[in-house]
Amino acid sequence: VQLVESGGGLVQAGGSLNLSCAVSGLTFGNYAMGWFRQAPGKEQSFVAGISWSGRSTHVAGSGQGRFTISRDNAKNEVYLQMNGLKPEDTADYYCALGGAIATAPEEYDYWGQGTQVTVSS
Repeated sequence: VQLVESGGGLVQAGGSLNLSCAVSGLTFGNYAMGWFRQAPGKEQSFVAGISWSGRSTHVAGSGQGRFTISRDNAKNEVYLQMNGLKPEDTADYYCALGGAIATAPEEYDYWGQGTQVTVSS
């Protein structure tokens, strides 16, 4: 099983980024997906999750109104659209695959290598 994130980069505050995560090695449509982030010196935190069908989503409070998670089961990809980015959003962002939407990282079975997001003020 392989998860590969892309789309990170450097953006000014107020800007947008769309992260992607391509999944291979299993039946993608059977699994929930999540996005987590980890800033330097901080613990990993839940950003957003989406059910296997895409009908249910959950965005953590810090991203509500700014972040949107979506998926395309035909392409085996999950996305995180981030708008109105703030310097405090600076972190490494990771996608993860699991059985259901969960905020705890230990509920996910497979992880990508991460993509870096840097938001300048």
